[in-house]
Amino acid sequence: MSGLVLRLAAPLQSWGEHSAFANRDTLRHPTRSGLIGLLAAAEGVQRGRPLSAYDDLRFTVRIDRPGVPLVDFHTIGGGLERSVPTAEGGQRSRETATMVTRRHYLSDAVFTVAIEGPRTAELAQALRNPRWHPFLGRRSCPPDQPMLLCADAVDPVADLEQRVPIARPPRNRGVDFVVEGVAKGAAAVTELADVPETFSRYDRRYRTRSVSMITRDIPQELHVTGVDYWEALAAYMGVAS
Repeated sequence: MSGLVLRLAAPLQSWGEHSAFANRDTLRHPTRSGLIGLLAAAEGVQRGRPLSAYDDLRFTVRIDRPGVPLVDFHTIGGGLERSVPTAEGGQRSRETATMVTRRHYLSDAVFTVAIEGPRTAELAQALRNPRWHPFLGRRSCPPDQPMLLCADAVDPVADLEQRVPIARPPRNRGVDFVVEGVAKGAAAVTELADVPETFSRYDRRYRTRSVSMITRDIPQELHVTGVDYWEALAAYMGVAS
């Protein structure tokens, strides 16, 4: 099935799956909700609007570089409705109340994503001229460029396996892929609550899905670094070096 190939790279990314207000987690790979949020932002979909237009999309994620986990410690508040206890056992005043939050990120991670399904030509156009700036899980995480590598891949998953370069030296083991559903020979299968029904600010709802982690061999010639990587990426994109 034809579709898109995206490169998701940035100094920071964050792909939360069960974040609470004070503790914002991240998975080690992009979530379906995060990817749909990226596309919906590009298309200018308002919060609370139906997301059924994205139901038939299928995502395959290649983990090019897993990144380094990072935790950002915050104190926020002042004027909060809820009270905050003091070390002495009392309560801070509303004017001076603060709360501690911890926000988890992946630093220096790179993923290549194949998107299959309907409307991919419309999605490509939106990514070229986004209504709102796309982000990698959080608004504070804008993507590096190039992000849209191919707008009309005949078989985007095959491109991930055989054509798109990967910016790291070859290793003895293959490259990890995250695929939707229960894949034959998967190293791990899990359930994620990351299928969004609504992004409404006060009534977000998600369904679960199965995902599989599998390892695939990538041709050695696709493992390149430095200037060679950017030249190989330009060649894949059809841009003269």
